[in-house]
Amino acid sequence: MISELPMWAAILVALLLLGGALLVLLGSLGMLRAPTFYSRAHPPTLGFTLGMSGVLFASLIYFSITGKRVSVHELLLILFLPVVTPITMMLLARAALFRDRRLRRDDDEAHARAIKVAEELVQAEEEAARRPEAEGEPPP
Repeated sequence: MISELPMWAAILVALLLLGGALLVLLGSLGMLRAPTFYSRAHPPTLGFTLGMSGVLFASLIYFSITGKRVSVHELLLILFLPVVTPITMMLLARAALFRDRRLRRDDDEAHARAIKVAEELVQAEEEAARRPEAEGEPPP
């Protein structure tokens, strides 16, 4: 089957595969280097979208030339992947944002409860300090 592929097509397919693989690798490395979830979400999305597009174009060219017909599967994937991948990243980021806001709200509520308990403790101590004075006993 390789002998059926013209040299120009073999070079083009090889370059597209190599370029796509490098873009996916760069996106993966960008994800490893990023410190937070939100900054980790962006590089793999770009790397995957562009890298997989290169791999799919290489597959489209290869199977179109060797099969003597246009490969519809690759065309559909080329159309859907650039749309689906950013939407998935956006939904993941929104879910993480919702989680972070909820955790922050829970932390704020716990902080408010702790302040209320501390204020009640101060009031109780003040009342306890006033009682012995009212009864004529010296304060401790």
